[in-house]
Amino acid sequence: MRGIEEKRPAFAGKQLLTLTLGAALLAQPITTIIGPVSTAAAAAGDSAAVNPAAQQQLTRIYEEMITSGAKRVDYTWMNKPGEGAVLSRVHVIEVDLTNPYVKLDVMNGNPGSVSSVGSVSNMVSENGAVAGVNGDYFNTANGKGSPIGAEVTAGALVSSPSKLTGMYAFAVTADRKPVIDMYGFEGAVTAGDGSTFALSGINKAAYKTEPDNAYSHANAMYIYTSAWTQSRPDVADSSTTPTEVLVQNGVVTQVAENAMIPGAVPADGYILRTHGKAAQYVKEHLQVGQPVQASYNLIAQSTGQKVDPSSLQMLIGGHTILVDQGKAAAYSRNPSSISPNTDRARTAVGYSQDGKKVLVITVEDSGSSQGVTLPELQQLMVQLGVWKGVNLDGGGSTTMVARPLGETGTQLAFPTEYGDTQRQVANGLGVYTTAPAGQLKGIKASGSSVLFIGQQASYSMKAYDTYYNPVDPGSLTPLWKADTALGSFAGNTFTATKAGKTSITVKSGAISDKLDVEVIGGESIASMTVDASSLVLESGKTLSVPVRVTLNDGRQLTVPASSIKWELKGFNGTWSGNTLTIGSVNPSAQAGYLIARYDGFSAMTALAAGSDKKFEDFEAKTYPISFQGTNGVMGTSTVASGLPGDNTTNVLQLQYDFTGGTGTKAAYAVLNGTGRQVEGKPSAMTVDVMGDGSLNWVRAEFIDSKGAAHLVTLAKQVDWTGWKQIKVNLPADQMAYPVKLKRLYVASLEDGQDERALTGLLAWDNLAFQYPAVIAEPQRTKIELKVGSKSAKVGGQPYQLDVSPLLLNGTTYLPLRFVTEAMGAQIGWEAALKRVSVLRGDKLLEMRVGRKDFLLTGVRKQSEVAPIMRSGRTLVPIRLVSEQLGLQVNWDGKLGTITVQ
Repeated sequence: MRGIEEKRPAFAGKQLLTLTLGAALLAQPITTIIGPVSTAAAAAGDSAAVNPAAQQQLTRIYEEMITSGAKRVDYTWMNKPGEGAVLSRVHVIEVDLTNPYVKLDVMNGNPGSVSSVGSVSNMVSENGAVAGVNGDYFNTANGKGSPIGAEVTAGALVSSPSKLTGMYAFAVTADRKPVIDMYGFEGAVTAGDGSTFALSGINKAAYKTEPDNAYSHANAMYIYTSAWTQSRPDVADSSTTPTEVLVQNGVVTQVAENAMIPGAVPADGYILRTHGKAAQYVKEHLQVGQPVQASYNLIAQSTGQKVDPSSLQMLIGGHTILVDQGKAAAYSRNPSSISPNTDRARTAVGYSQDGKKVLVITVEDSGSSQGVTLPELQQLMVQLGVWKGVNLDGGGSTTMVARPLGETGTQLAFPTEYGDTQRQVANGLGVYTTAPAGQLKGIKASGSSVLFIGQQASYSMKAYDTYYNPVDPGSLTPLWKADTALGSFAGNTFTATKAGKTSITVKSGAISDKLDVEVIGGESIASMTVDASSLVLESGKTLSVPVRVTLNDGRQLTVPASSIKWELKGFNGTWSGNTLTIGSVNPSAQAGYLIARYDGFSAMTALAAGSDKKFEDFEAKTYPISFQGTNGVMGTSTVASGLPGDNTTNVLQLQYDFTGGTGTKAAYAVLNGTGRQVEGKPSAMTVDVMGDGSLNWVRAEFIDSKGAAHLVTLAKQVDWTGWKQIKVNLPADQMAYPVKLKRLYVASLEDGQDERALTGLLAWDNLAFQYPAVIAEPQRTKIELKVGSKSAKVGGQPYQLDVSPLLLNGTTYLPLRFVTEAMGAQIGWEAALKRVSVLRGDKLLEMRVGRKDFLLTGVRKQSEVAPIMRSGRTLVPIRLVSEQLGLQVNWDGKLGTITVQ
């Protein structure tokens, strides 16, 4: 969204004005555990009171100055102690109202418009703010892009509150005092003959009032200014036929009886939109050429006192009150429409007891951050030191944008519920600065904080002044170094050579800054996968081979190509980044093995004769396709042509309308009634999908041979328009083959439905399935051994070992070479790492002498035993090796014999 631009038109004697200002950002990683805050601490705005026994734990982990008087502070929140706790990330902007250089104001979707939606990033950029979050709730169906609550921008009322129960708002007075209250509206129009008629509001979309459930615009008079850029409520969305009056410079210039005045509202006037009794008043008292005056004010519901909008610096609407008197408050409004007991992203605003600090609060719901329930939001607000706080729009709307220290542009502080996609919202709460240019205060190192061994990363230096405004660092000469020997610098480029944690220091003259950097090592990895785009072993074929890791702490990262060492077995090839072009294939190889190694960790994928098979392109369809919808969902499903984009011939088209649906809504394209048979045992599917930007969920439903349904997500949100190819892996380990593809569909979960489109059109084309490489298991040969004897049998034939099986602490060990020859496995030995590699079929087992952890095809596992060294020979535990490779081991304690088969 964008904010109110400078020199907005005067209205009823009041000038609307927003300052367009700039500012910047100090960063400091910290860790502070925060418990419930005492009244004294809350009064001082102190969020550092510690109580380790708290039922919920809020930990401050990072803070960064945004501008003079405002800083961003990041926390983690654990909803309960011990096992089963859910982590959420909390991001707070703290605003010091005693600082004269910082201010809060409302931002709108477009400059000068209170009835347009936009992203928070665009609002911050267009209005010259240094940070901002999403603001008020809005009606997505017929709300005309306007906020539900009141809005005061730069001391001018541009939208009145709706007549709804329990809707609180946040305001800052002209003398910089924070206020949270419910507000009513009072106003009147006075005709030239001295008669008056009550105003019902300013710049409002039609809605149903509470608690009487009446039509808002019936028998009512509303004012619309040039800030209202949408069409005004008509008979279709308000159930009322208007009579409108155009007033310019305090004089009636046009009256449209039972009709709407065409065109936009002029900058030098306003339109009175009337109906019923109000229209009758117009007919009797307002005539072209006669003067008319309008006056209005807000009513604070807590005191019943009138509030002149000019006495407010800003005001933004919210929802239920959450915190009052430093404690969780009873909801002032039924929160059922905002998923109170579901973990969602949340936005709220509150202030400290002394009224000096405003806290703008967001909770992230993405990745490993699970969002919070509304009661949890109340508790963490109390722990943050909020004395009084109100809920703002949340869920998919929750967005925070801030300008990093020394930067001239802003960036998304964390992913939204839709990833990098920002929902279009009605307005936002912006942070502005009026600070003048100051003297150089500091510099900031900027660049990647997580690297892999062998990776190169370039770092840059930013600078800021005493007011945290960005300063051009062009005249400064940076000097870079790492605090520990985990790598080296060449200019501003760091090459990581060793795992561990370090700090990168940049220095210019007497000023310096540090950036904490972690170089990921193999010991930090829990699993690694080679995610090849194809598993087909074919000379000349090119495939993308990204390597992904999951760390012990749950983080998921992609290893850069420069950090991976590749080992190819059964074929050769050439590399360009993470793209492999297969060269010649060994004619005797039954499979090709693609092994990725990183700092003692490995992963493997097997390539063999496989195939990608076309399933359906809808050009010669011979079976029926029908439409189904959940309760009340309407739509059609047809094969169509002529759609925009590359897929112009026959495609499967699904038109859906969720307007009349209830609960979780879904619209299905059903193939062949009960589904269409899929050949073989596919492991993945590719499909072209034409998106509609609806943010709805698109999926495929398979039915397996046991009748079980398997739902495969193609996209959690359709955040694109036009055609896009999607590849998804199928739950092959859960399906009973053969399977049928029954339905392709679009769905909207019950939570957050107001954030997604109710109507739209999707299409599918070029469905194909990918089949896994079939790796033949080496022939199983019966192996018979006896502890203490060098004589053995392999496949019934005598075999002489050079070292007899060793029984040690209940574990039988065998020499490596025998494992290779008898089990049909390929074996490798790395002396430097004392690492044993055993490759058999589609499994890669790696062990290290003296270590009980081992790797099985890219997954770290634990064992009770480890390989050992005896007389210069490496001995491996036979049960561990055999069973991990899919073989069965039997032990006869009486005879001391071992059988493997």
